[in-house]
Amino acid sequence: MASADQIKALLRSFVDRDDAQFLSIAMQVAAYEAKRGHGKLAEEIKDLIDAAKEQRAGRELLGRDPTPISRPRGELANLVSVTYPRDKLVRMVTSETVRERLLRIIREQRHFQRLREHGLAPRRRLLLTGPPGTGKTLTASVLAGELGLPLFLVRLEVLISKFLGETAAKLRLIFDAVRDTRGVYLFDEFDAIASQRGMSNEVGEIRRVLNSFLQFIEHNDSHSLIVAATNHPELLDHAVYRRFDDVIEYDLPSPAQVADTLRGRVHKFAGSDVDWAELGMVASGLSYAEITRAADEAMKDAIIGDRMSVTQADLKAALTERLAMRPARATLT
Repeated sequence: MASADQIKALLRSFVDRDDAQFLSIAMQVAAYEAKRGHGKLAEEIKDLIDAAKEQRAGRELLGRDPTPISRPRGELANLVSVTYPRDKLVRMVTSETVRERLLRIIREQRHFQRLREHGLAPRRRLLLTGPPGTGKTLTASVLAGELGLPLFLVRLEVLISKFLGETAAKLRLIFDAVRDTRGVYLFDEFDAIASQRGMSNEVGEIRRVLNSFLQFIEHNDSHSLIVAATNHPELLDHAVYRRFDDVIEYDLPSPAQVADTLRGRVHKFAGSDVDWAELGMVASGLSYAEITRAADEAMKDAIIGDRMSVTQADLKAALTERLAMRPARATLT
């Protein structure tokens, strides 16, 4: 344990907002613990110090604190909306493959300054593909939450329809924000602007939008993350893929992942009779979003009915109802 003098010195430097002194004393604490044979603790303290130094270097690199304005202003306000997620990867149910790739992105972003010193850059341009409701939008929130960054949602419907003929200028506004304000920038339903050039139903303006986007992302060297998500990867222009650092594919959940999603959602309401494995089989074919909605419906019914728990029958009925809705929704589309 650190000495009393070291603890007091840490507190004084914190009160004085003397970051350099604070980190220097913290390093002394790490050295002190290493000498006492507490190697693991010493390494953990050093890792925290390295992370703090890199965040500090990032602020200096940007010329200001990375916390953005709470409300985008002017024309930009029409093009993006901002939130401040607190989602964490540990609470996200997904495949191990996707989890490992997201962990790698988070680690690289947390150590971007160390990578930069060696002439390397972290992954910062991500393309997410897969069926609706499989976690693509949630991924953007998780990345923002893990990195303590704001999440900016780019409103493509405004970008394309309202400013037809002026889209390149509006895209430049967005990429100026990407450069000036570190954050996670989500282009959802990305196929709306990135469909294959030369398709028979293509609008000329959309082709110009895609060309502008490809140019901007190619020359983007900011410390923001650009996340593009699509339910229809088959529609994307082939030139899009090589502009991204990572392409992550999402699938519908397995029965075990269904069970984990349900358990995590209703654990406070779950009755003793719930067979999670059976429910995982019942919900085969549903997305994470549909499973979550079904769980919420079951809990609402229990609360309105003055019941203190959700039963196996409640959850099975809610999941079956969601499954029955799928053909109707497919017909509508």
